[in-house]
Amino acid sequence: MTSALVLLLGIGLFLALPFILSIGAVVFLPLVAAIILTIVLSPLADRLAGAGLPNLLASALAVSSFIILIALALGLILQPAINMVDEIPTMVARLGEQFSQLRGTFRWLGDLNEQLASVLGREQAPEVMLATPSMLEEVALATPSLVLEIFLTLLLAFFMIESRVRLRRRLLLERATYDTSVKAARALRDIQDRVAAYILTVSLINLCVGILVAFGAWAMGIDAPIMWGGLAAILNFLPYVGPLTMVALLGLFGLGTSTTFLVGLIPAATYLTLHLVESNILTPAILGARFTMNPVLILLALSYFSWIWGFAGALLSVPILLTLTALFDHVGHPNLIGFLFGEPLFGFSARQAPLDDPPTEDT
Repeated sequence: MTSALVLLLGIGLFLALPFILSIGAVVFLPLVAAIILTIVLSPLADRLAGAGLPNLLASALAVSSFIILIALALGLILQPAINMVDEIPTMVARLGEQFSQLRGTFRWLGDLNEQLASVLGREQAPEVMLATPSMLEEVALATPSLVLEIFLTLLLAFFMIESRVRLRRRLLLERATYDTSVKAARALRDIQDRVAAYILTVSLINLCVGILVAFGAWAMGIDAPIMWGGLAAILNFLPYVGPLTMVALLGLFGLGTSTTFLVGLIPAATYLTLHLVESNILTPAILGARFTMNPVLILLALSYFSWIWGFAGALLSVPILLTLTALFDHVGHPNLIGFLFGEPLFGFSARQAPLDDPPTEDT
């Protein structure tokens, strides 16, 4: 009975968690993003500190390098995108012409639909137009909150990186027994290695994809090839959804700038071929089995955190899933069914081998 009550309470907390995280996004989103940034940037800060720099300066340089990298990436993407805004009316008109030609080719389907509607006695439903805020109004409303969240994220990440040695010492050396210190050291090291190595490897792969897309756009004579390469690199961080979005953008741009329908689909088809080769051959071969995750879990994490935090949650979904996977490998996977019958909730740990050396203050 006690196990059932505890399990029901846990399920209730799990169902309430999305609403809590969504309502408190101003607090929880910067905190989670700062934790991921701390895991990724701590090795860089350790290397800078090992080179003789003070810990405070090493932490500031690690965060500053991330800020500079993001600023350069956004500058390469946003400036050409702003310049392309003036061409949107022309592309929309060309896109309408392409779809008009396509609709004329399949006009017989529309005639058949009209005949079926007349036979079945259906009436066309009236259209209802809803007034929605313009894009500029939405951006203006979202900017203050976005700036605040970015500032909190970077500030939290800096203080976490700066205090990483003290946090490690407190986590490892203040345990009740040596065995728990060993488990904590193993879990901490494995989580940092997995997440940092995954993000670094995927970033290099996506950078190569962006370079290839930029070169392909330049070879095809597409305007702003660097912007398209940057978009491909950033969207490739979103499993499944990002590449599909890139295919849609290239398809719409190609149809809006080409003279024929088939020619307009060439950029999207070329990128889709590149993505299939990268995602099915190159990335699995480079990452290996250590970073292989269940696609169902990836999609669930992507939809779950996108629902809660939007685009930022989508970017953080895979690192969060990888962190939880590494943690469960050490703590043990929840034994929900056995817990109902009195077994321990975390009765199995996948990693039982001890570390070669006992934990120290610098572990």
